[in-house]
Amino acid sequence: MITMRQVNIGIADDHLLVINGLRAMLEKAEDISILFAATTGAEVLEQLALHAPDVLLLDIQMPDMNGIDICKIIHKNYPQVKVIALTNFEQSSYVKQIMRNGALGYLLKNIDGKTLIQAIRSVVENKPFIQDQIQNNMMNELLSGRKITSAGVLLTKREMEILSLVAKELTNQEIADKLFISVRTVETHRINLSQKLGVHNTAGLVKEAYKRGLV
Repeated sequence: MITMRQVNIGIADDHLLVINGLRAMLEKAEDISILFAATTGAEVLEQLALHAPDVLLLDIQMPDMNGIDICKIIHKNYPQVKVIALTNFEQSSYVKQIMRNGALGYLLKNIDGKTLIQAIRSVVENKPFIQDQIQNNMMNELLSGRKITSAGVLLTKREMEILSLVAKELTNQEIADKLFISVRTVETHRINLSQKLGVHNTAGLVKEAYKRGLV
């Protein structure tokens, strides 16, 4: 009788509903155990310093950091950890960025349990796994000679919140009061937003946000 190797995984997603759904799907696989679940980028890095999962299921859009940057840190500091992006983003630009940063897999959150387990077992063997739907999108893009429309930039959820309020013409103080954060924190987020969108003032920020369909 052949005994399958035990695979330890970590889950990084800020929605408990998603985490619980993944737990339910993975319970069916006797060779897969969940070491931890983290809901922020900082928590992911804290957990990795304590545990050594074989595979990390990583959401691209975390509250404090984006998964693409987290993946780069993991690939540098914990190269033994195989990262599978688990996201709602279908755009090939995200696939390329996170795979370039060391991810071995890319799945959408509509994945079924069988395919999820297949992906985990695949990357453990150092075999990349990209969901069929994503591969089809990339092939269609290649054949059509055009890029699938996307925002082209990845923002954290907090940045999206602040960008939306900036577009509504709220002041930094008003945004700070509404989100229960400091004015300095708002200013820092606005600087980061301007850098990511390549603009220099509020008018440019709002214009670019509408152009990219971010608000």
